Amino acid sequence: MIGRTLPEPRFLDLFTPKLITVFRERYRLSDLRADAVAGLTVAVVALPLSMAIAIASGVTPDRGLYTSIVGGFLVSALGGSRFQIGGPAGAFIVLVLATVQVHGIDGLILATLLSGLILLLAGLLRIGTFVKYIPYPVTVGFTAGIALIIFASQIKELLGLTLPSAEPGPLLPKLDALWQALPTTNAAAAGLAGLTIAVIIFLRRHRPHWPGLLVAISLASVLAHLLALPVETIGTRFGGIPDSLPAPHLPSTSFEKIVAVLPAAGAFALLGSIESLLSAVVADSMTGRRHRSNCELVAQGIANVASSLFGGICVTGTIARTATNVRSGARGPVAGMLHSVFLLMFMLLAAPLASYIPLAALAGVLATVAWNMAEKHAFSTLLQASIGDAVVLLASFLLTIFRDLTEGILIGFVLSALLFLHRMAQAVEVESASLLLEQDSADTANGNDRRPYDPALATDRDVIVYRISGAFFFGAATSVAAALDRIAEHPKAYVVDFSAVPVIDSTAAVTIEGFVRKTQRQGVAIYIAGARSPVRRTLLLHGVRRPLVRFKATVGDAVSDAHAVIAANSQP
Repeated sequence: MIGRTLPEPRFLDLFTPKLITVFRERYRLSDLRADAVAGLTVAVVALPLSMAIAIASGVTPDRGLYTSIVGGFLVSALGGSRFQIGGPAGAFIVLVLATVQVHGIDGLILATLLSGLILLLAGLLRIGTFVKYIPYPVTVGFTAGIALIIFASQIKELLGLTLPSAEPGPLLPKLDALWQALPTTNAAAAGLAGLTIAVIIFLRRHRPHWPGLLVAISLASVLAHLLALPVETIGTRFGGIPDSLPAPHLPSTSFEKIVAVLPAAGAFALLGSIESLLSAVVADSMTGRRHRSNCELVAQGIANVASSLFGGICVTGTIARTATNVRSGARGPVAGMLHSVFLLMFMLLAAPLASYIPLAALAGVLATVAWNMAEKHAFSTLLQASIGDAVVLLASFLLTIFRDLTEGILIGFVLSALLFLHRMAQAVEVESASLLLEQDSADTANGNDRRPYDPALATDRDVIVYRISGAFFFGAATSVAAALDRIAEHPKAYVVDFSAVPVIDSTAAVTIEGFVRKTQRQGVAIYIAGARSPVRRTLLLHGVRRPLVRFKATVGDAVSDAHAVIAANSQP
């Protein structure tokens, strides 16, 4: 594909936590101050979110805090990402709620422990490398499906509805039951939920550095208390939250119970690995760093085991909180560890105040989380990209909603593989007119205008040329991304040669888009040379367009233009 032969990394290199790496780079007092500020900022965001996710998952709010405190600390301390923030995630709400309904709290804790062991084993076996092969349309599809299910699960609390019986789990029966209960709408609860959402949106647009979630929750709590509104709160439903961590203990186990919860544990591990590595990739794209995927899975495994021992629920990397960590100026994993310490302090000092938080306000928080999870722009782009990508996207989306999250991921992956085979077959058909044994010919005789080898291209320090050859699809995207990220030079321009790429899919296009944005932040120009019309169309659909990149017909044209621009910029 790209680049050069790289030495095989040692076992210790793959599983050394980024915390140790950061300390080896001379961690200074200024770094600690920056991490403390970032950790406090993330803790303020995580406090209401951890409780809201726990309640939506069918457990008490304190279990969400235990998860962020214990699991979040270990994810940062032992993980393979500098900026990962661990805790309960909205993506797990559906799975956790279903597990609680079938197996109870003890079954959930046992499934969490087993999922941790599965993740630990997967990391040690280096399976994290393959998890990154999940195609982009699949991740967008199941994430949008989860977002829709989360929003539907919060309608009852958003409107303060009273149902005559337990709320159904499947989407269509749930919506029917909620529709029948509309006459029981609690105006006060609906008003608080609407106020919470409005405050979050307003602060996000006009005061993005303010802790919008905490401000909205605090305002709703004060209004509910001062006006004595008839709404349910954490105190009225759960009796508040404890002011200390529980003593660690093993969940009750038996062979029959292990067998019963094993499918849930497998689903937790699968979703946890995907979510955590997606979150780590987001942090990489924001910072230009690169995580160690298998080390990250080992940390996620240990964190889930520890979370279960303290009565917590599933731990995974959380994209929104990780992005907040990066934007807040974090320098390394210490920020994530301090986020957990601050959460513990909040719980110890302010536990009584949590009793006043209205459940409608927490539902408003989750409604905004679901809206942000949906990746609406990516969903729309994939529907336009190609029929194949649209089919994979919709299959993953619909199966997640109406069947099962695991089915949505697996069937989406299978469809992506079949789509790739179909595209490769088309590419082979295009070339079938040529002779089976092609005659040797001079480089200049090539129809693609390939010139004889020019050593100047290999030694040019200002303009670096990298060539991609063959089908560029989801299975190869990770390898290409790794090769691009390992570029050690610091040129003034990159030329990526696509002339030998017959087909590209959405996952590969998103990989190139991430590389382009990273190099743009470094002030480096990007040229794409020789891209065929279908390849260029896919790149354009996924944001690889001017002014981020410049398209040229050949490598020579791109190199000449790059040198002309460099020369013009260097003139006084």
